Amino acid sequence: MLAFARRSKQQVELIPLRRSMSEDLIGLVEDNEDDVFFMRRALKGAGIAARVHVMTDGQSASDYLTGAGAYADRGRYPMPRLVFLDLKLPYCTGFEVLEAMRKQGTLSQTQVIILTSSPEERDRSRARELGACAYLVKPPTPAMLKEVLATIGHPVMPPAVI
Repeated sequence: MLAFARRSKQQVELIPLRRSMSEDLIGLVEDNEDDVFFMRRALKGAGIAARVHVMTDGQSASDYLTGAGAYADRGRYPMPRLVFLDLKLPYCTGFEVLEAMRKQGTLSQTQVIILTSSPEERDRSRARELGACAYLVKPPTPAMLKEVLATIGHPVMPPAVI
């Protein structure tokens, strides 16, 4: 079951998934400083007070999320409970990061929301195939984030009734 919502030029596609998530840490994989700023502002506007760890390229995101090398110490580098993932990244794409996560057993159920400038249906389809729980087209707004986080059951937002 998919739910679609359109708000002016913003598009939100919701994909069903498990309903548990902690608010401890959000991972943001984004190489553009302006987009990081807009995401932080949208999170704040949505009332999401979680810490945000920013990863600025695909390789560092893959290493961090899979616990490779120096990132193996989860006490120092905790695993985010939710990841917002751009698709167009330096070194490797967001799809490659998501594939690496899904191949690693401990990350197979990590909630990943695609946050991209691409409205292409082929990108949406690929994200669904790889297990992304939602697909958002930039720039994010507080309303978009509230809707998607309520739907996936984020602790600060009650689950949506569908």
